[in-house]
Amino acid sequence: MKRNEKEQAVAEVAELMSNSTSLFFTDFVGMTVAESNELRREFQKNGVKYRVVKNTLIKKAMQTLSSDDKSYKYLVGQTGIAFGVEDPIAPAKVLKKFFDKIQKPSTKAFVVDKQVFEGKRLNEFALMPSKPEMIASILGSLQSPISGIAGSVSAVMRDLVSVLDAVEKKLPAQAS
Repeated sequence: MKRNEKEQAVAEVAELMSNSTSLFFTDFVGMTVAESNELRREFQKNGVKYRVVKNTLIKKAMQTLSSDDKSYKYLVGQTGIAFGVEDPIAPAKVLKKFFDKIQKPSTKAFVVDKQVFEGKRLNEFALMPSKPEMIASILGSLQSPISGIAGSVSAVMRDLVSVLDAVEKKLPAQAS
């Protein structure tokens, strides 16, 4: 790799890191080409960027961002990085599902909100609700009191109509 290619790779990785809410460092040793392509497709479906970059270039990209060096110790061997751009949980869900399926590679470590976690904690992180799931849950919580009020108002209206209907039926019977 020529110097300008390395600088370009460092700049690309640094930009992806700065735009990401989470980073997942994976070990892909033992994966076949077909498995690697399948993983990339799953990442793409879920809006996750994935790059395989030399560890020294990853470290340089982290240094340009003045990133903490706690994750450097995990940058050993072959490393792929999954960048959680839109949803920090999405890469974890994809990796857990994929690694459970093929039983070969693993997650070395992941960084969320500038905190470094060991890869063995991936399972508990993947169980967290994703951003769309959290938004749906919050909106459902907000909507339930409103729908309760609407239901109460309509029930009162329905009961009022029933009472008026019963009164109307009684009046002609009393007039006779």
